[in-house]
Amino acid sequence: MTRVAVLGSNSFSGSHFVDLLLSAGYHVLGLSRSEEIQAPFRPYAAQAEGWSFAQVSLNDHEGVDTYLRAFAPELVVNFAAQSMVGQSWITPEDWYQTNVVAIAHLGRTLQSLESLRRYVHVTTPEVYGSTQDWIPESDVFHPTTPYAVSRAAGDMHLMALQESTGLPIVFTRAANVYGAGQQLYRIIPRALLSARAARRLPLDGGGHSIRSFIHISDVARATLAIAESGTDGLSYHISTDELVSIRQLVEKICTLTEVPFDELVVEVGERVGKDAAYQLDSTRLRSTLGWSPQVSLDNGLRSTLAWVDENLDLLTSLPVEYVHKR
Repeated sequence: MTRVAVLGSNSFSGSHFVDLLLSAGYHVLGLSRSEEIQAPFRPYAAQAEGWSFAQVSLNDHEGVDTYLRAFAPELVVNFAAQSMVGQSWITPEDWYQTNVVAIAHLGRTLQSLESLRRYVHVTTPEVYGSTQDWIPESDVFHPTTPYAVSRAAGDMHLMALQESTGLPIVFTRAANVYGAGQQLYRIIPRALLSARAARRLPLDGGGHSIRSFIHISDVARATLAIAESGTDGLSYHISTDELVSIRQLVEKICTLTEVPFDELVVEVGERVGKDAAYQLDSTRLRSTLGWSPQVSLDNGLRSTLAWVDENLDLLTSLPVEYVHKR
């Protein structure tokens, strides 16, 4: 039974990855800075066999080191990061602490793990800045916010570590991920919940930025394929070929929920440093690992709406704004 440590197991992507691992019979240790989340946000809630969890922050370097050494994982997959773009301008030092300094400490721990077969670093397309066309994994970094700078710096440290020591590291950068259980401050769950709860949805800059949205189940499958069969030192884009503006996305949600666009949306100013477009060429993942996305945006929106409807009473009682944690 392969032993996998999942850092950031409470995150949206991390929790779905844990669910996939447990369903496939892996032995999994989850590490996150907060206690395990409520069942509607924890897709693996009904699975107990092969699962263990410890509450520890990525910034607790000694704690992470102790748990990883005791567990002796073959695979380590890291979803843990200080996220959110706009808020990174307020206290950028928090983003650098988690996304750079903690990653440097983690690299030292990984070097000492004799059990380690591969480390998967889950990072972000924000490191590229706004793209003008479909870009490969070799595209240059051009970060435009403290969040993006911190992720680029962490990535570059690990790239140098892999190249100089041969440590088995691979990188993933996914397009905009969505699905059931996502944090309510993200655009898709917030728009769906706003439509159901008769709330207004703030739309940054009128929603003209372009994105590719990919369902979490497709991302989890890709991440597992990369962890098991990726090539050390390489980065992999996880993306669909479908582009949509945020405005068009919200219009789809309005059609799905039968709520007029003008009754749902209130347009607000654009976020500082927001990139206009991300277009990730995922040819490497498709051609070398045989992956392809299976969930269309329309079907994914319907399944996410079903989750909102099933948990509507709980979701309407929860905050929809991002709450910063160090």
